[in-house]
Amino acid sequence: MENSLMLFTCVAGYFVAVSGYPSGQISASCDTMLPSHSGNSAQSSAAPYNIIVSKTTFNAGDIITVTIQSTSGSKFMGFLLEARSVGGDWVTGSFSVTDGNAQTLTCSAGANTAVSHTNPNVKSSISASWTAPEGDAPVRFRATVLSSYSTFWTGVQSDIIVALQMSNTTCGSQKKCFTSPDSCSPSDNNCLFMSAAPSSNGYVFEMSGATSGYVAIGFSSDTKMGNDDVYICTSSSGNITVQRAYTTGPVTPITTNTSTAGSIVTSYVNGVLKCSFITQSDIVLPSQQRSSATSKYYIFLVSGPAMANGQILQHTKVTMSSSIVDLSSFQLVSAQSGASSLVLGHGALMLIAWMTTGSIGMIMARYMKSAAGKPVLGKAAWFQTHLMLMVLTVILTIIAFIMVFVEVAGWSGDTGAHPVLGCIVMILSFLQPIAALFRPDPKSSRRFIFNWAHRVNALVIKILAVAAIFLGLILVDTTPSLWMAKVMGGFFAWEVLFYIILETIMQLKSKVEHRRKPESAELQQYTAPATQSATQDKDIYENTNKKIQVETVALLVFVAGNLAFLISLLVGIGNS
Repeated sequence: MENSLMLFTCVAGYFVAVSGYPSGQISASCDTMLPSHSGNSAQSSAAPYNIIVSKTTFNAGDIITVTIQSTSGSKFMGFLLEARSVGGDWVTGSFSVTDGNAQTLTCSAGANTAVSHTNPNVKSSISASWTAPEGDAPVRFRATVLSSYSTFWTGVQSDIIVALQMSNTTCGSQKKCFTSPDSCSPSDNNCLFMSAAPSSNGYVFEMSGATSGYVAIGFSSDTKMGNDDVYICTSSSGNITVQRAYTTGPVTPITTNTSTAGSIVTSYVNGVLKCSFITQSDIVLPSQQRSSATSKYYIFLVSGPAMANGQILQHTKVTMSSSIVDLSSFQLVSAQSGASSLVLGHGALMLIAWMTTGSIGMIMARYMKSAAGKPVLGKAAWFQTHLMLMVLTVILTIIAFIMVFVEVAGWSGDTGAHPVLGCIVMILSFLQPIAALFRPDPKSSRRFIFNWAHRVNALVIKILAVAAIFLGLILVDTTPSLWMAKVMGGFFAWEVLFYIILETIMQLKSKVEHRRKPESAELQQYTAPATQSATQDKDIYENTNKKIQVETVALLVFVAGNLAFLISLLVGIGNS
């Protein structure tokens, strides 16, 4: 009797193990998506089935029809269908069915998160409705399909469907994100954003930024631009395109003929450009041999203007990951904390030199010669002040020049014209005081040559310094409005205004002094109207420009304004 019971138990167990699950109640297989009733392995050949979706994009709450369909006349008996997040491979969303051959299952992810068969009848297709969840992770439908008890295929997949709305809600859990400022949302107008999630053949990328030109992401083996794999989202003449390119240095990237992307979703709303797309291959650096693939790179995230033909121009905003990044993980990426202290110090010293000491020193030489003041060390006060300020300007420029060269350890060609202008300013500034040491005597017939050369060189230095500062502020300004460059524009206008005022005062004074010369021959020729005109000019000048007082007041107001502009820019640099 005991032996009979044992035999019955073994036979019954074997029958259960091999009889399968014709009712489709296979919740236990939700996680692995492997049939638990068969000891056979999945087929290695291409599955004679595919999954068709009614839409390739979605918003939360959208309903998408998902259909498993046989090809080449093949039929199937059973199936298990799920929606999985791309990269993270989490079950997501919920299903509903109206077909009697299908039913929803309760899995570890919750109720209605999978669909299976209800009977072993032969089928050529089956459909279910999937409701998109909150979040923005890309999704791919996956199925295991059985043509018979022992013959089945796993990993039958649909195309990837992507969210229409970008967000940072799944950053760190279902996709890797890199933003500037840190942890900002692509819904913010001042946010430069990218995300990446691995797909079967490449990656699902998102990028967005406030620009009318382009947003781009680059992947590099180092922190220098050049030899990088680049993806560019460009808006031009109302058309938005996604291009793949590679860089050879600080020049325009070269686009490739490689298949760029699939499932492209783009938008340009309220000045914010967005692109979501799926790459058809892995990241490949131009000089990299991909026999042994790696997923670790430095990430560059940039934006800038583009021409009407879509050709991109020098980027105006750039941020880089603080360390090498593994794209196969979902850890958050932090950006470099900003420009280094040496770079910020370089900028601060150049602002002080060419907004304050240099500007005041040039004004002293041009407009303050007639100002009263006791001689200092045997020289006129204006000259000693001019000399002191200009020497200080050259010293500050040299220190700033050394600081930035120490930081970049050589030449930085990826910052456009800024370093070129800076080098020219440095050379001309260094030569200016050296040339002044060899100036001719004031009574020399060649003195006027030195005077004009000295003035022209000073003017050239000033113009180039202002241009270099403009470009430098654009490089460190992380705000969409680029307010620091606008403040610099205000300073330039302020300085031009006071040059006009002081030049007018000087010319008026020169005119009055010329008419007051005690030349009797000329005085006898004056007519009454001319005498009256000279008197009026004299009265105007003496009433509004009492020598030292008007020039000194103008200079003090100019210095106060310069300091206000300087302080605001120094604060901006400190916060960049």
